[in-house]
Amino acid sequence: MNLAVNLNKNLHNTSHDAVTATKKIFKVRKAGHAGTLDPLATGVLIVCLNEATKITGYLADLDKEYIMTAKLGETTDTYDAEGPAVRRVGKVNVGLSEIEEALARFTGEIQQVPPMYSAIKREGKPLYELARQGIEVERKPRKVTISSISILKFESPFLTVRVACSKGTYIRSLCHDMGEALGVGAYVTELTRTRIGHFSIENAATLEELPFKTEAIYSLDAALQHLPSVRVEGDDLKRAKNGNPVKLSGGRQEIHKGFVRLADAGGRLFGIGKTFGGLIKIERLFNM
Repeated sequence: MNLAVNLNKNLHNTSHDAVTATKKIFKVRKAGHAGTLDPLATGVLIVCLNEATKITGYLADLDKEYIMTAKLGETTDTYDAEGPAVRRVGKVNVGLSEIEEALARFTGEIQQVPPMYSAIKREGKPLYELARQGIEVERKPRKVTISSISILKFESPFLTVRVACSKGTYIRSLCHDMGEALGVGAYVTELTRTRIGHFSIENAATLEELPFKTEAIYSLDAALQHLPSVRVEGDDLKRAKNGNPVKLSGGRQEIHKGFVRLADAGGRLFGIGKTFGGLIKIERLFNM
C-alpha cells in the first residue's frame, strides 16, 4: 500500500499525531508527512505511506495556500493564540485602506525571519525548545515568495486573509510582521492550509472519513502529477533501474527540465529522475 493521503488535520492535533493515526488506519509499516502544520492549524497535511515516504520532499516543495485570521492590537510570544500576550494597544485605529497598503508591502519576494517557536534547529536543538526555556537566539532572514494576499473579512480587531505562498513561508511571522507594519501588533487566532500544489482541502479527508473518502487517496503517480512523465525502455530501463543515468532522447531536453516521473514501457511509475545536460540522473527508485 504505497499511497499519499490528503488529510484534513484536526485542530490541536500535532502533525506527528496525525501521521501516527493515519498509519494505524491503513495498517502500514512506514509513514511520514510533507510539510508540518502547527497544532493550532487545520487543513491539508499530506501523509505518505510506505514507498510514498520517498516523495515527501517533492510534495513539500510545492506552493501552498492558507486562510488566516489575525487579531489586531495584541502580540504574543508565539505569534499565535497559544502564547501569552507580550504587548497590547488600547484601541485599534486601523482602517481597511491602511491594511491593504500594509499587505501590499508583503507580496512578492520578501525576507522573512522565522519565529522562535519553530522546528528550525540550532546546534541540533529545535528553536521552540530554546524558546520554552526563555532563550531567544538570532535567526537569519529567509527568502520566501508571497504570490498574493487577499482580504476575505475585516471586523476590527479581526482580519481574515487568503495567502498564496512558496514553501518555507511562516504565516505566523507574516501575521506578526503585518501587525508591526500597522503599528498595533497582531497574532494568529485561526489558520487553515487550503492547498499544497494540486492537493486541495475540498478533496481532503478527516481521520474519521478515512479510508473511505477515495478522492483523498493518491497513488504515487497521481501524487506526482505535477512532474512531467518520461518513458524509459529497453536497455535504458535496465540501466535506470540499477540507478545509472540514461540519455534523454528525442530532443526532449527543453520539454523536460528538472525533476521527472520515470515510467516503463507500460506506463508504470518506477522512479524519479532529474534531467541534466541531456541525461536523466536517477534520484529515487520505488519498490513496487
